[in-house]
Amino acid sequence: MPLFPWSLCVCAALCVLPTVRADAEDVSLLGGWQDVWLFRLFLNVLGYATIIIPGYFLICYFKRVNYLETGRGLCFPLIKTCVFGNESKTGLLDDVSPAARNDSESSSSARQAVRLIFCAAGLQASYLTWGVLQERVMTRSYGATEAEGSGERFKDSQFLVFMNRILALTVSGLWCVLFKQPRHGAPMYKYSFASLSNILSSWCQYEALKYISFPTQVLAKASKVIPVMLMGKIVSHKSYEYWEYFTAVLISVGVSMFLLSSSTGKHPSTVTTFSGVIILGGYIVFDSFTSNWQDNLFKHKMSSVQMMFGVNLFSCLLTVGSLLEQGAFFDSLAFMSRHSEFAFHAVLLSVCSACGQLFIFYTIAQFGAAIFTIIMTLRQAFAILLSCFLYGHAVTIVGGFGMAVVFLALFLRVYARSRMKKSSKRATPTPVQKV
Repeated sequence: MPLFPWSLCVCAALCVLPTVRADAEDVSLLGGWQDVWLFRLFLNVLGYATIIIPGYFLICYFKRVNYLETGRGLCFPLIKTCVFGNESKTGLLDDVSPAARNDSESSSSARQAVRLIFCAAGLQASYLTWGVLQERVMTRSYGATEAEGSGERFKDSQFLVFMNRILALTVSGLWCVLFKQPRHGAPMYKYSFASLSNILSSWCQYEALKYISFPTQVLAKASKVIPVMLMGKIVSHKSYEYWEYFTAVLISVGVSMFLLSSSTGKHPSTVTTFSGVIILGGYIVFDSFTSNWQDNLFKHKMSSVQMMFGVNLFSCLLTVGSLLEQGAFFDSLAFMSRHSEFAFHAVLLSVCSACGQLFIFYTIAQFGAAIFTIIMTLRQAFAILLSCFLYGHAVTIVGGFGMAVVFLALFLRVYARSRMKKSSKRATPTPVQKV
């Protein structure tokens, strides 16, 4: 076996271990080993493994004994759906159905404008509220009084992930029941890959706010196009245009300017900030894998809401199993009972997340991915401004210029992609009608 991968692992371990040791000594932020982010991550992954590994052996067993041909009984339909699926790949199901697009084109301009305002307002309200609540829950105390002091902080990011996923599962399940969906064909177990990476990316997203500011997190999330492209090369073997590489470099430059010029007043420890950067890197990697894996899953005949249901189903199973094994589930419920304000924030956070996903599907179906990307890019800018206004984050001139470079690159990507689509449509010859 070549030594190169092992050397990378050793270097990564040497970089992370001093961070963990320093974090354990930082009493102002962490109370003990149970609160060190790497230790908590290890416990979470260990909990997921107790569910994934037995499931893996069961799937291998059913495939080895050819259960699809020999199986029978009450459990046969369930095992067939989970392990084998109901049909083979049938090509990509476009989220934008022809009927919806024809209705969109034939409707009046005023109606289209009202629909666009509705989509934009729904996305902005859902995700701006979600961002404000996310920062409030992870960076502020609950139950603080003048007599007792600073109050109590909620520390378990995994419970927040579970809250988001259980509500999203409920909403997507109701949607699938109330509205007609295409016949589902993918084996259910394939959702578990996207679920695991989605859980880990969401956990990193919440956990990172303990170490870095919200504006830094938003800009780092904007730069995830770079690892998405790398994952696209590795997972899906995609090729990219020159302007995609150019805008990726611009985003990297802008994020670097912002990070290098950020004030360290809130987190003076450079090691603590380094922990935040590592966690953010984990978020970007896991989220990039999730999107590329979901792209491959869409090769089966399914709608976006069915994808939402399948991913959240396994996410709920994995997170609740891990929380129960650690004993953190009932601890978090006890925290909710002690602090009604936190309970309200956690529920509202989950509602905003679930509604935001539905607005995403509706906006893409009505107006396409370009309009959706513009709305979400503006949302990121508004989220940074709102966070700076509410929580007093300081941004230097160089940092502000770096932010401008990032959002300029994002808008350039949208513009270049729309031009490419228009040029490809012009290049396609129109069929000649025979009279």
